[in-house]
Amino acid sequence: MDYSRGDRVFDAVNTLLLILITVIVMYPLLFVLSASVSEPSVVARGQLWLLPKGINFVGYERVFQNKEILSGYMNTIVYTLVGTAINLVLTICAAYPLSRADFRGRHVITAFIVFTMFFSGGLIPTYLLVKKLGMLNTLWAMVIPNAIAVYNVIIMRTFFQSSIPFEIQEAASIDGCSNFRILLRVVLPLSMPIIAVMVLFYAVGHWNAFFQALIYLSDRGKYPLQLILREILIQGQMAAMIDMADDSLAKKLMEVEVIKYAVVVIANLPVLLLYPFLQKYFVKGVMIGALKG
Repeated sequence: MDYSRGDRVFDAVNTLLLILITVIVMYPLLFVLSASVSEPSVVARGQLWLLPKGINFVGYERVFQNKEILSGYMNTIVYTLVGTAINLVLTICAAYPLSRADFRGRHVITAFIVFTMFFSGGLIPTYLLVKKLGMLNTLWAMVIPNAIAVYNVIIMRTFFQSSIPFEIQEAASIDGCSNFRILLRVVLPLSMPIIAVMVLFYAVGHWNAFFQALIYLSDRGKYPLQLILREILIQGQMAAMIDMADDSLAKKLMEVEVIKYAVVVIANLPVLLLYPFLQKYFVKGVMIGALKG
C-alpha cells in the first residue's frame, strides 16, 4: 500500500504524540518505583530523576515491619474479593433480564435504575440507613452500600443484547433449558470479555476505596490499606515505622520519604499485576458494551 506524504506526516505526528503521552504516563510510575529502592538521602535531597541511586530497601523493611499496614493489606484483599463477587453476581442478575427482548416492563425498570444515577438520598441518609441495618464497623458496610453500579449494569446489558444473539437463547429454551440454566450454560460462557471488564472495574474500585472506611469503620483493625496509606501520606503518621532509638533525626526524616514511596508501590502492585491478564478482554468488552444504548 502506497502512502502519500500527508499520510506519512500524519503517522509521524501520531507516533510522536503517543511517545510523549507514554513518557508522561510512565515517568511518575518509574520515579516512584526508583525512589522506593534508592538511598534515602538521595531522595530527600531531590537528586533522583529516574533511575535508582544507591539501592536501598529500608523503605520496604519498615513497611513490612508495620503491623497496621499488613493488617490493612489483608483487610483490603478481603473487601476486594467479597465486594467484587457480590458486585458481579448482582450486576449479572440485573443486566441479563433487562437484555431479554421477551421481558415485559424492562424499559420501565431500566428507567428507574438509571434514575438512581442522577438522584440519591445523599450521604447522611445513607449513613443512617447503614447504621439502622447494624452494618457499622463491619465488613458489610464496605461492600453492601455500593453493591451494584448502574453504569456497569447498562454496559453489561448492552453487551448481552449486541453480542449474544437472542436466537441462541431461544434454541436453548426449546431444548428444555430454564432461564437460569440458559444464563449459566449459554450466556456467561460467551460473556468472558465483559465479565473481565466488570471484575477489573469493581476490583480497582474496592482496592482504592477509603471514604467508606472513613465513614463507617471505627476499629483500626478493620481499616483497609488505603486508609492507612492516607494517614501515612497526608497526616504524616510515621512514628510507628521508624526506629526512634537509633541514628540521627536527619536520617529518620530521610527514611520517611522512602517509606512513603514504598507504601505507594506496595499499595498499587496487585492492580498493576492484574491488568495485563485482563487487558485483551478489557478493550473488547468496553468497546462492544458501548456500541448501543
